[in-house]
Amino acid sequence: MMVVGVVGDEADAVADRLADRFADRGRVGTVQHESHDSEVPEPSDASSAETAFELDADGWRARGEDKSVTDVLDTLAPTHDYAVVTGFPNADLPTVVLGDADHAGTTLVRADGPAELDVEAVADELEATEPYETLESLVARAKRDPKAERSGAITTFTGRVRAKDSDEDTPTEFLDFEMYEGVADAKLDAIRSDLEARDGVFRVLMHHRTGRIDYGEDIVFVVVLAGHRDEAFRTVEDGINRLKAEVPIFKKEVTLDEQFWVHER
Repeated sequence: MMVVGVVGDEADAVADRLADRFADRGRVGTVQHESHDSEVPEPSDASSAETAFELDADGWRARGEDKSVTDVLDTLAPTHDYAVVTGFPNADLPTVVLGDADHAGTTLVRADGPAELDVEAVADELEATEPYETLESLVARAKRDPKAERSGAITTFTGRVRAKDSDEDTPTEFLDFEMYEGVADAKLDAIRSDLEARDGVFRVLMHHRTGRIDYGEDIVFVVVLAGHRDEAFRTVEDGINRLKAEVPIFKKEVTLDEQFWVHER
């Protein structure tokens, strides 16, 4: 899923224009933060429930725990191709900036106002950014594969940021990954092609995040769609081992005491 944030005056109007444009390319979800207090009726007969949903003539309503932008994007990723986010300037997203609005994400396109914004330029620039992937979104894509009807197994691997290897280690705060662009993508494609050439292996999906990834967050996913569990298990293990050994991805580790590039250490 490709994700873009919009900040500045009339951001919601720009988000609508972008959603209309992206709808030509796939399914679009929007995430908005209301700037005013709104009355949201509580679902009936659910006063003691921590989370509740109710379907009425206007659609679903819900109440419960607060969700972060990441939580909402995780929900959208398996079923949507695009997400447009407004009202969250602190979110670390590729961002369309209107005027001189403050924002935390990388500037994708800047314009003085909605009238000056080139929507086509936004669409083109967004395609060059890293997609928003989760384990669930990759599994959903594998299940939609035309060969899924022949598959009796989906195996997955998730790599995450650990705090320490042993009790004596200094805790890791976050990792920062950089990818040798172009070369890394080509190598990933070659690994996928090799693995998919195996008998009984129908689809191999891999995704490695870049940038800052905090302790406890996911780093890398491998998903294998196969006819049977034996080839599925072997392929997912070979996939992650080859990714780590062959793909030029560089890792900086930041602990409470120091920071260093792991390949230099």
